[in-house]
Amino acid sequence: MRVLTILGRVLAGLIVLVLLLAVGGYYYLKNATLPQTNGRLVTPGLSAPVEILRDANGIVHVKAANEHDLFFGQAVAHAQERLWQMEFQRRIGAGRLAEVLGEAAVPTDKFLRTLGVYRAAEQAYENLPDDLKAIVDAYVDGVNAYLATNPPLPLEFKLLGFEPEPWTPADVLVWQKMMSYDLSGNYEEELQRYRLLARGLSKARIEALIPGYPAAAPTIVRRIPERLRPRPVRETAPAPAPQGAAWVEELLALARTLPSSLEASNNWVVGPERSTTGKPLLANDPHLGLSAPSIWMLMELEAPTYRATGATFPGLPTIVIGKNERIAWGVTNHAADVQDLYVLEEAEGGYRYRGEVRPYHLRRETIAVKDADPVVLEVRETVYGPVISDVVGAPEGQALALRWVSLEPSDETMAAFYGIGKAANWEEFTAALLRLKAPSQNFVYADVEGNIGYLAPGKIPVRKPGHSGKYPVPGTGEWDWVGFVPAEALPRTYNPPEGYIVTANNRSTPEGWPYTFTHDWAPGFRAARIEQLIRARPKLSPEDFARIQGDEVSLMARSFRPVLERLRPQSERAAEWHRKLLAWDANETASSTEATVFQAWYAELARLPEAEVGQAYWNEPLYLKRALLEGDPACDARGVSCLDFAAQALERALARLDALGGIVPWGQLHPAVFDHGVMTHQPQLRRFFDREIAHGGDRFTVNMGAYDFATFRMNHGPSYREIVALGLPEQSYWIHPMGQSGNVLSRHYADLLPLWANVEYLPMGTGEPVARLVLEP
Repeated sequence: MRVLTILGRVLAGLIVLVLLLAVGGYYYLKNATLPQTNGRLVTPGLSAPVEILRDANGIVHVKAANEHDLFFGQAVAHAQERLWQMEFQRRIGAGRLAEVLGEAAVPTDKFLRTLGVYRAAEQAYENLPDDLKAIVDAYVDGVNAYLATNPPLPLEFKLLGFEPEPWTPADVLVWQKMMSYDLSGNYEEELQRYRLLARGLSKARIEALIPGYPAAAPTIVRRIPERLRPRPVRETAPAPAPQGAAWVEELLALARTLPSSLEASNNWVVGPERSTTGKPLLANDPHLGLSAPSIWMLMELEAPTYRATGATFPGLPTIVIGKNERIAWGVTNHAADVQDLYVLEEAEGGYRYRGEVRPYHLRRETIAVKDADPVVLEVRETVYGPVISDVVGAPEGQALALRWVSLEPSDETMAAFYGIGKAANWEEFTAALLRLKAPSQNFVYADVEGNIGYLAPGKIPVRKPGHSGKYPVPGTGEWDWVGFVPAEALPRTYNPPEGYIVTANNRSTPEGWPYTFTHDWAPGFRAARIEQLIRARPKLSPEDFARIQGDEVSLMARSFRPVLERLRPQSERAAEWHRKLLAWDANETASSTEATVFQAWYAELARLPEAEVGQAYWNEPLYLKRALLEGDPACDARGVSCLDFAAQALERALARLDALGGIVPWGQLHPAVFDHGVMTHQPQLRRFFDREIAHGGDRFTVNMGAYDFATFRMNHGPSYREIVALGLPEQSYWIHPMGQSGNVLSRHYADLLPLWANVEYLPMGTGEPVARLVLEP
């Protein structure tokens, strides 16, 4: 997950690092920041010794006599390798960045304090059943036992001049809440539509600019079960336009400084009849913001009652994505709409709700600020949740309140991930997942008996007929949620007749499903391409799965061929590239110059409604293609036909590439950039902490490579890849970018990056140990 890059500006005084390195300080710093990985370490709180084994790639295997000691040991291993990452994450969630980073972090802290994510984490812990509290407590005890050993601290602590405080249970659960925020960003889509209303656009025009899911694109579940009665969905709820767009734009910009999922991830599974191994094969590659270090840490966890292998989140116990000895699973974002904005009708003494004036519940927050006076924040709470418009000082009468399921006090999501790690069959797997609250995710499943399945669990609101969730609605009570989608109506399938299941943030259910999950799906290009590649072979091998994960053919780029066929270039040079693009197979490899020209052209096309929408680029390919082929008011406003605009865009694209140094291979213009975040904006430190490497693809390719239109530099992509051959561990593989360590001076900080960039893998599991640390009670 990307950290908040704005915060790097506070580090201008840290050039001393460069001087230290120049005089040999590197070796001192290396010894002073790397953890002990061999020998014995006394960590009171264990009931028996715990082994932490590391192989040559830094992959960790934790062995313990019981589950308490296992999650305690997992916490120690996480803290050894990712302590700064864990510290930064909990401070984001708690709204406590400014006390170590200064005034630049105050806006982010104010926003997170207003949301009340940390308070929600505290309430969630208090409401956990005892068995789940025991897991959280074991993890917290492990982190604190490690801190009590006075360990070497990562370089970031030394540069910023502070030491980590002891951990609490809320520090664990708050990052789960923040991941839910990352993957449940519908209120940002509501704010975007609200902003367009403020600019004077009609609902009909907004719907044209943000098209719905294409009717021909694949859905995950293909059939509506007989027990579910279809029902139509119509938008009838009023969407009051705000007075002025500036404060809405400011609020939206602030929300977007936090991580964003970009609706991108892939997973798929094939049954034994479609597999060369005779058993199911499962693949997963979740797409998240690229960061240094990686968001994941790969682990094997082993105890008598829990044994699982996969990707973990530093700061959280258990395996998140992976396998055990009986089953495997993969996860993509379902993008379910679990957030709504309500426009309050303010009155003297409060706001109107169900025919009466309700008083605001006031909550005072004090934000400590490094080298400055504290900032006092007064948060107004409503029956829906916090008034988030107060963060940007919205005009009187423009209060917006947020309702979000993750802010509600009860949350057993951790039970779901703990349970699937122990599950041995479909029944146990789904029973565990039904305890998940948020974020709603697409889980694909396979087991050694040959079964495959899919379930999208989560606490997903049911809205009144007429309320789509796409726009803010009046907060006077008439558009309140009326319940949550029942378990039997959640998207699911088990051993479908096709023999495979694909999810890529595409629509989960067919038109007519009795419940609406969201309107903001990915447009279906990746899902369609994966299905093409699966159907191209009667049986697939793990190597075929690897080729699919590395596929960079862009169906989005192919969809613009009708535009290219009708386009009339305006210069000889443009005509030459026009011919090349027509002959191109839309394979956006890192070595392709056609990909460079196409993406530069697409970026210029995305400027079409710039004046209307008030932002430079509009990355909605379904809208752009329709507009260019059928005509659009944005072209009329420019005084040209849409095809002439497309031709002009090609000329501008070539000129822009010339200004950037010429037409170079796509991977050179479009490197995958792994920002540290805090250190990224300091030139003297950026090259030390950040990494980049050539990469192909675009936002819509299987090997996803979403980029910033302003720079073409890739900022979102595959954060982890796994391929699991059920019953054949020797044919199962994994990889993640960067490396296992978050310590910049470790040899495992970025040693896996070349493998990841080349879509190469390591065997899924821990290799021969090269380091053995024993934790002793």
